[in-house]
Amino acid sequence: IKQASRFDSIIIIMLSNHLQNGIESDNLLWSRVPDSDDTSTNGVGLLSSPRDGGGGVDSLDYEVIENYAYREEQAHRGKLYVGYYVAVKWFFSLLIGIGTGLAAVFINLSVENFAGWKFALTFAIIQKSYFAGFIVYLVINLVLVFSSAYIITQFAPAAAGSGIPEIKGYLNGIDIPGTLLFRTLIGKIFGSIGSVGGGLALGKEGPLVHTGACIASLLGQGGSTKYHFNSRWPQLFKSDRDRRDLVTCGCAAGVAAAFRAPVGGVLFALEEVTSWWRSQLMWRVFFTSAIVAVVVRTAMGWCKSGICGHFGGGGFIIWDVSDGQDDYYFKELLPMAVIGVIGGLLGALFNQLTYYMTSWRRNYLHKKGNRVKIYEACIISCLTSAISFGLPLLRKCSPCPETVPDSGIECPRPPGMYGNYVNFYCKTDNEYNDLATIFFNTQDDAIRNLFSAKTMREFSAQSLLTFLAMFYTLAVVTFGTAVPAGQFVPGIMIGSTYGRLVGMFVVRFYKKLNIEEGTYALLGAASFLGGSMRMTVSLCVIMVEITNNLKLLPLIMLVLLVSKAVGDAFNEGLYEVQARLKGIPLLESRPKYHMRQMIAKEACQSQKVVISLPRVIRVADVASILRSNKHNGFPVIDHTRSGETLVIGLVLRSHLLVLLQSKVDFQHSPLPCDPSARPIMHRFSEFAKPVSSKGLCIEDIHLTSDDLEMYIDLAPFLNPSPYVVPEDMSLTKVYNLFRQLGLRHLFVVPRPSRVIGLITRKDLLIEENGESSAVELQQSTSVRGRYSETATRTDAGRPLLDDLLG
Repeated sequence: IKQASRFDSIIIIMLSNHLQNGIESDNLLWSRVPDSDDTSTNGVGLLSSPRDGGGGVDSLDYEVIENYAYREEQAHRGKLYVGYYVAVKWFFSLLIGIGTGLAAVFINLSVENFAGWKFALTFAIIQKSYFAGFIVYLVINLVLVFSSAYIITQFAPAAAGSGIPEIKGYLNGIDIPGTLLFRTLIGKIFGSIGSVGGGLALGKEGPLVHTGACIASLLGQGGSTKYHFNSRWPQLFKSDRDRRDLVTCGCAAGVAAAFRAPVGGVLFALEEVTSWWRSQLMWRVFFTSAIVAVVVRTAMGWCKSGICGHFGGGGFIIWDVSDGQDDYYFKELLPMAVIGVIGGLLGALFNQLTYYMTSWRRNYLHKKGNRVKIYEACIISCLTSAISFGLPLLRKCSPCPETVPDSGIECPRPPGMYGNYVNFYCKTDNEYNDLATIFFNTQDDAIRNLFSAKTMREFSAQSLLTFLAMFYTLAVVTFGTAVPAGQFVPGIMIGSTYGRLVGMFVVRFYKKLNIEEGTYALLGAASFLGGSMRMTVSLCVIMVEITNNLKLLPLIMLVLLVSKAVGDAFNEGLYEVQARLKGIPLLESRPKYHMRQMIAKEACQSQKVVISLPRVIRVADVASILRSNKHNGFPVIDHTRSGETLVIGLVLRSHLLVLLQSKVDFQHSPLPCDPSARPIMHRFSEFAKPVSSKGLCIEDIHLTSDDLEMYIDLAPFLNPSPYVVPEDMSLTKVYNLFRQLGLRHLFVVPRPSRVIGLITRKDLLIEENGESSAVELQQSTSVRGRYSETATRTDAGRPLLDDLLG
């Protein structure tokens, strides 16, 4: 296809979402990700043929394609349909909240019952033989972990890990195959039950975020076509933009269900996972989180009657420390800042170690097949069971302290029951094993013991250091295995351990002050999460909600700020590190520093040739272009009567495939037709990309020799108003525009030769009747206003929009 000579100066920049580390080549090969049910794509931002044999990531189209089909469909929709559309969105928010809450209830009850049966049986057996008890304990954990690893490797490989980096990438504009499928949801739920119930050093909170996102996506697409759970009625949300909003609600619902922290869930979605946010979306996210809180609260009330089996104090996380330290002193700020520094250092080290471990697994170990992944998970399960059961046996028991009668604290704790002071391998009944209190326990109960108040000197410094070293190592080794794994609760475990250790020294140093060790354990947990995940506002609110103590808010803010600042000095956050390792090209909130010295034209230099299409093109040429390259968007050019070449829009690859398959728009004449006078044979929803299927590819389309000789007029199907920037615009400004608008393609053109119009805020304040708003803005820059009028008159008043100020 020949391009006109005057078009040679026009450069098309297709900025895909791989600008994180600057401008890279379009041929950059990303890591393989698990295949989905029916999807196999290759390339970043470039949709390839699904038969190419590669797995990869693909960009999402968050921009509205305002072609003639879209405009005609919008013209026939009245206010009643708009109201129905909004009502369905709110109804789906309700369903997402209920579905995520029920999934969290099922996971929590299953984990608590498996863990309760495991510990009850083990405690019953060790009364006669500790060796037999250890064998039973190891076998139960091994069976649970094996079931989890088998489900992940054989059924749902995309359900491994926490899933938060993948969801963050999706909301950043990257579609990773298999992330939001029905099989991933099932694998996430049952895999989490096995891995958490099996006692591994991981949590279920990250997987719950992924679970909520899967539920939201499946509701938005009407279910799963492959497993015949499909309904056409809910399939109202065909665009990636609408699905993005639903997935955002699902992420917030997952956090709200995991921690019983609805406000924290909203802030987590805003701060950590989303890249685009609107006030209307906040209302729906807030509503979804509130529904989750109601569902979880109802389930807890239902379980109080004792019909939930071994459901105890854990499960639905809330570590009430409201009876702890009432106030804090100025002298305590220094040791609290030290906790923040320790959290930043240990968190940054954790991110780096997990990066090395995961990289080694992907490059060497996991390349040997799924069987090796299962063996690895089982070996780590046996190692974890041996450490959690064996190390307390080496620890001498301590005599029980005097306890307050009304405090609810009993020493020693009865075997298999929730509480502090576990009697494990002790010679007398009036002793307890402090290492078993945190090691030989569920993680929720162990954290509750570490946070507990009025239990001075319950743990020795030696036991806390031993647990910190061993559990930290286990968390690093476990993270990255082929099981669903979250890092929230392990991070709280690690942080609360060294936090309580610092609290012990503070209590001894400030003997006259009313200081609780449990308060410092809470601050340590916040500091490690801040140093590892680099969250601030959302994490602060989550910690306040799960501890039910608003008085500690200033202290939590202090340690979070310190730990994040220290961690940022060494590396990125945990989710960013894992996303980079998995080849997820995130666009971060800020452009790289070296982009300040670059312009948009320089970013296009890596593109060897721009493939453009004429307005009327032969079918054979379209098929040839689609087979010869993997681009997702093609500029469409036309010629005026004077011979001038114009770019009239952008047509997507997926739209071309739909046109080739339907064949209803083929024409014999190579002449263009009037789009406004021509009936549109397609609904706009026909161009929507399916979520859980591979969609169309050029190999699936059969074209006869007669079809290949026909023509297609692309004018009714292209996007006539793509975003355009001048070639000398700063690349930093281009980056911000691209990310904030959620674009997939951006045109770079020569600087316009004239200014024909100028849009200001006053021009956008238009009422429904088409008249300007009665509110007149004060023109403090009146000189600018007069200059704009002059500039408009000099160009004969031709109505062209030059600048749109959003």
